Amino acid sequence: MSGKPKRSPAAPRVWQRMLSGRRLDLADPSPFDIEIEDIAHGLARVARWNGQTTGPHAFSVAQHSVLVEAIFSGGGGGYPTREPSVSAADSLAALLHDAPEYVIGDMISPFKALIGGEYRAIESRLLAAIHLRFGLPAERSPKLVESIKEADRVAAYFEAVELAGFDSAEAESFFGRPSGFSLARLSVDPWPTAEAEKRFTARFQALSNALSAESVSA
Repeated sequence: MSGKPKRSPAAPRVWQRMLSGRRLDLADPSPFDIEIEDIAHGLARVARWNGQTTGPHAFSVAQHSVLVEAIFSGGGGGYPTREPSVSAADSLAALLHDAPEYVIGDMISPFKALIGGEYRAIESRLLAAIHLRFGLPAERSPKLVESIKEADRVAAYFEAVELAGFDSAEAESFFGRPSGFSLARLSVDPWPTAEAEKRFTARFQALSNALSAESVSA
């Protein structure tokens, strides 16, 4: 029987084109396809808590990232400080802890639990590539991971109570009650998108410069 040959199903596209022109392959992400401008732009437009927060602006992952790094590094109020005992490399890792979300979005924890391990594997590959791109080890030590998670929980508690409609007891049951932190030190007033992008980028540049200085003096 004659006729046209059957066409094989096209392989699904697993890359995303960025505004920088880079094409980032989600299956095998390359550090060479990662740009901080794309990360900052994307994270400033990704809403925490699926956008279920109060105020005229979404609370972005970019602002959350700056907040977590401030908590981790010992900062406060306006965020941009770092205790001398905290290395620039570790602070930069804290700032970038949610960086994969510029590609895959911010999935809320209940949904991550439903999806399971495949999401975590994709997220881990992306984070490793991001770390390599910016001069950090691909793998974080268990101690660093836990320290960043602790800062993340502090941020989540205040975000939950101040923005996402949780009462303090409910937030405490999920995230614990922060010790030594208060909103007098850590504002969670949502920044406009452009401000979030600008502040995330500025903090990245400051920590990158500090990391370079540490590497030279080492």
